[in-house]
Amino acid sequence: MKDFLNNQFVNAFCWIPFLMAFGAGLYFNISFEPNLTFIIIGFIISIALLVFNKTPKIIKACMLFLFGFCYASIFTYLLNTPQLRSRFFRGEIIASVKNIDYTADKTRVYLSTDATKLNDEYDGTAIIRLSTKQDVSNLDIGDTIKANIGIFKPSALYALETFDYARWAYFNRLTGTGYLDSYDIISHQNINWINSLRNKLHNLSDSFLVDSLVLGYKKSVPENDNPIWTATGVGHVWSISGFHMTLVGGWLTILFYCIFRCMPVITKRIPAKFPATILAWFGLLFYLFLSGTDVATIRAFLMTTLLFLAFLFGRKVISVRNICIAFCILFFINPHFVMQAGFQLSFSAIFGLVWLWTEVKPRLPKNKILKIIYTATLTSLVATLFTAPFVIAHFYSMPIYSLIGNLILLPIFSFAIMPLVIVGTFTACFHIYGPLDLAEIFYDKTLHFAQIISDLPFSTLNFPHVPNIALTFIIIGFLCLVFIKPLKIKLINLYLFLFFCFIGIILTSIQPKPIFYATPDHELVAFLNEDKLEFNKSRASNHYFAFDTWKRLNNEPTETPNKRRKHNKSLYVYKTKNFNLAYMQKFTTLEKNISKLCKDEDIDYIVSYFKIYSKSCEHKILNGGLVIYDSGKIKYNNPNRLWHIGR
Repeated sequence: MKDFLNNQFVNAFCWIPFLMAFGAGLYFNISFEPNLTFIIIGFIISIALLVFNKTPKIIKACMLFLFGFCYASIFTYLLNTPQLRSRFFRGEIIASVKNIDYTADKTRVYLSTDATKLNDEYDGTAIIRLSTKQDVSNLDIGDTIKANIGIFKPSALYALETFDYARWAYFNRLTGTGYLDSYDIISHQNINWINSLRNKLHNLSDSFLVDSLVLGYKKSVPENDNPIWTATGVGHVWSISGFHMTLVGGWLTILFYCIFRCMPVITKRIPAKFPATILAWFGLLFYLFLSGTDVATIRAFLMTTLLFLAFLFGRKVISVRNICIAFCILFFINPHFVMQAGFQLSFSAIFGLVWLWTEVKPRLPKNKILKIIYTATLTSLVATLFTAPFVIAHFYSMPIYSLIGNLILLPIFSFAIMPLVIVGTFTACFHIYGPLDLAEIFYDKTLHFAQIISDLPFSTLNFPHVPNIALTFIIIGFLCLVFIKPLKIKLINLYLFLFFCFIGIILTSIQPKPIFYATPDHELVAFLNEDKLEFNKSRASNHYFAFDTWKRLNNEPTETPNKRRKHNKSLYVYKTKNFNLAYMQKFTTLEKNISKLCKDEDIDYIVSYFKIYSKSCEHKILNGGLVIYDSGKIKYNNPNRLWHIGR
């Protein structure tokens, strides 16, 4: 055992980012806010023991976990994103345009305003995102406007361990979201040249391909096309990441290399690859900011930077250690990145590919054509395997024909659509739109092939909710596969991988599904009836994500319609084997029935849209966001966190 442990020290550094990430993940998922004094003490102790050379390695591992937990807590406290006091704010404000985001069906305008206008408890600047379908082509980044708006608080959890929009908004410095009714421009002032450039390129190109592949705007692809790309496993091409950075970095390096080869004055003194690589890096830096600096793009840029440095200094170009360095850098920039799907998918894919080609080192055919096909197939399989747990955990589904989709469709994006869009973005500045028109022709043809693949039987499989503890075991299994070095027992890393993944699968399979759901304000509730959810409302704009969240938890396709549950004068009675529940959504119904329901021994739980308090009936009355399981067990989803209630 001692020899085995000593053999693992080769990859000891690689465990560092994951130990910190597990600590941060625990912080983000607990239901209460830890005491700041204890956090600071723990932070200091963890650093002290980490820098002390004689600290045992097992203690250092624990301190890395503690450091990640404390660092995430301190970062959250210092971020101090202004929050709305109430869920809805309506009125007229004066604000400056910080950014404009374009989607397929609407425009999102980001406004920067004085936080005291929204919540007098906060100083500084608040960022709000407003959606509108009106023409905003006369708006520019930096404009000061007078706007009639409506703002909603970012939605909190609709069930434990689901997407927490309030937390996401807090760590993206977003105070609220809403709608823009009308606006008047007060003054023009260009304060952000890169966002202004993005906005001008959007207006000049008038192409969703430019918006997605160059400018990094989210959801700019036509809404009806998105399910097709997802079902074929190539939806990742619409999120700028390693695929795009590799293509652009390669093209820039080749371009600058050819230019410097034509300059003997320079190449006689230094090889052309050195200035070409440096200029290509600056080109990628510009592309990073032009594309909106998404987390997956930052990861890809950091990896490319490390690759360029290794190339310039003659070091090993691709290694797991380099990926871990990029992981640590992103973690220190914002520890909440580890909770985001883009971060998890991006790093899981790159870890899998580097492990494949540096550790497994599969034998390749000698035939060049077979070699290309074999390499592409292996790459797609491994990337799919390593990202599968996170795809299922975040999206509750998995594309089955992603291998076919990647092999057929990615080459078209690589060698036709992407180059034409890059060139077309440049030529559009001179009102030459031929390359973009040709790119859209290729897009339509590619979409046709994608449609054929997505129409195949069982193109997408739905999966149940993956609990956090199950996902943690699965991640540990993958870490063992990549980092554990076998010694006496061959393939021990594979055995450990299968063992931990098996535990994760078992925990997922035994996880019960709720049969009743309620939002924190009880405006929207859902009842399970014959394995299908029934809602009290057909639409609830304040709880847009609740419908999809609950349907996914119940393993239902989100696009299918659901019935509205019948009521008796706004009184819903839900009877199950283990409990009976009454829900009321109108005050008159509450007033007429509350006394009777409190005395009714057959009613176990009372849920009301209006808050009610009764000492004699306190054991029946349920408040706050919650889910109830078939056994009658209640789980509340009202965590007391900074991003939900502020300070």
